[in-house]
Amino acid sequence: MHRYTVVNAFGQERFTGNPVAVFFACDDLDDGDMQRLAAELNLSETTFIRAPRNGGTVEVRIFTPVNELGFAGHPLLGTAVALAEERGLTEMRFETRKGTFRFAVERVKEQPFTAHVQMEQPSPVVSRYERERELLAALGLDESTLPVEMYDVGPRHVFVGVKDVAALGDVRPDLKRLASHLDMAALCFGPDGAGGWRMRMFSPAYGVNEDAATGSAAGPLALHLARHGRAAFGDTIRITQGVEMGRASRMDATARMEQDGPRLEAGGYGYRIAVGSYFI
Repeated sequence: MHRYTVVNAFGQERFTGNPVAVFFACDDLDDGDMQRLAAELNLSETTFIRAPRNGGTVEVRIFTPVNELGFAGHPLLGTAVALAEERGLTEMRFETRKGTFRFAVERVKEQPFTAHVQMEQPSPVVSRYERERELLAALGLDESTLPVEMYDVGPRHVFVGVKDVAALGDVRPDLKRLASHLDMAALCFGPDGAGGWRMRMFSPAYGVNEDAATGSAAGPLALHLARHGRAAFGDTIRITQGVEMGRASRMDATARMEQDGPRLEAGGYGYRIAVGSYFI
């Protein structure tokens, strides 16, 4: 038997945020077990907490229904909320396949358990996306407001800009054509008209047609905007995602340029919505 909890990440109110299932004490599960559990639960991601190997608080493995990710935002934020409740922690270091990252948690209320999490994110590898024209066609777009670039932080995020919220809502991707873009997620974004940004994420290649909150893309979006003069380095940007799905999610992100490269952070709220036991 394995205990788990479900946390809605990047939300505070009922039916907001992006759900992640967090399994505790998973050292006895092999890779196949974890992948099958993630596929059976069929959330965009499921995490598995294991004993640390390199001096961190825990090791966290992250699976979509079809593959493992080295790093992901909303699953790790949800895992931090789950561990804060389980162990009473406010500071933690998560060992992931992409490295070890710091998380700070502030408890907000107990019923339902809610907390704010601030997370360190990987420094991405940035490159021009070579299949730009094919990607735009798959998204039903003629052009992007900023260069179409890929930010590899474990999952690989390709950013495509649109002019406003109306244009973002009109995006209707051809998922079959989009699925030919392997090992990537397409992130469409535009200004929300209130000083922040709206975003949508499509990734049939990762088994997720559309995602309600892509936390691992929050820091890279801040960096993308700063690199192209739409925000300043060090600014905290506000991002809303999932509106078109009826799952409004809110993220904050910051990109700072330091001597050895960019430093990214993202934050948001999460709250527990369910607990259970899985017999395997």
